[in-house]
Amino acid sequence: MEQNREQTNLSFEEAIEQLEEIVGKLESGDVPLENAIELYQQGMKLSQLCSLKLQQVEKKIEMLVEEDGNFSKKPFVAALEDKGDPV
Repeated sequence: MEQNREQTNLSFEEAIEQLEEIVGKLESGDVPLENAIELYQQGMKLSQLCSLKLQQVEKKIEMLVEEDGNFSKKPFVAALEDKGDPV
């Protein structure tokens, strides 16, 4: 329970760093199964935390758009729907 509380207080960068360490350990293959399961669960929690923090930041970002010589603020919309130029 204490570890969960510590994880929510992590910055995005700290969570990513810990996640990268976990992935490195799991990819090495030298981790016993029980530890690997614990690391995987911890990694999933960190991944969810990072995703939540990114969503919160996206909501705060605004774009400055110039229209007719005037600047206005518009909410940022993620480029998930952008499928690139048609071929």
